Amino acid sequence: MKEGYDIIIPVYNEKNIIKLLDYLFNNIKNYNSLYVCYDREEDITIQLIKKSKYTNSKIVKLVRNPSIGPCEAIKMGLKKSESDAAIIYPADDFFNANILEQMYEYKKLGYDIVCPSRFIQGGMIKNCPLIKFLIVKTVSLILFYFSSLKIKDPTNGFRLFSKEVLEKYKIESTLGFSYSLELLIKSHLDKRKIIEIPSIWIERNDQKSNFKIIKWSKDYLRWFFKAIFN
Repeated sequence: MKEGYDIIIPVYNEKNIIKLLDYLFNNIKNYNSLYVCYDREEDITIQLIKKSKYTNSKIVKLVRNPSIGPCEAIKMGLKKSESDAAIIYPADDFFNANILEQMYEYKKLGYDIVCPSRFIQGGMIKNCPLIKFLIVKTVSLILFYFSSLKIKDPTNGFRLFSKEVLEKYKIESTLGFSYSLELLIKSHLDKRKIIEIPSIWIERNDQKSNFKIIKWSKDYLRWFFKAIFN
């Protein structure tokens, strides 16, 4: 296990992937590898990387998902990770690279999960479609006030996990970004150290969001009720 963190990025036709990689590498230092996790070889993201300066990079590694969807892609990336922490990072996030080093510093202080939060002081969410915002915010409020999980942004997929958490808990989720809520709840019930820090989210407007709340709700609801009734 290497000291430092790996970055896991699930992708689907990300036209700005090279810009994102440049942005990240200009703002971080304690990383080891960056795993780009994808479903299909035809994905524009992969074609762009193969034509870029990152094509033979020892740092940027392409991970093919044998299944379909972000959850399974992320699970494959996590299996490849060899560092003492892994950060799952959104493929369209050009706002939060500056907090990755802070997240890893908390890991070194003994925290198993570091949760970037849009709903605490200093955090922000902007341009989010109203229905999506209401669902995410409502779920967050219910869990905060009606469970022992005192995290204000529990469904956020952007998160740092220690290697200890990733090795102890098998991810049962298969849909969306519900793995994040699952690992958060399992770790909380085991009384592991968890901390929330401010982050910002500005909804993408260059293409349709891949957020599928109805399709993914089965996995989310399972862990939602687990949090409330335990």
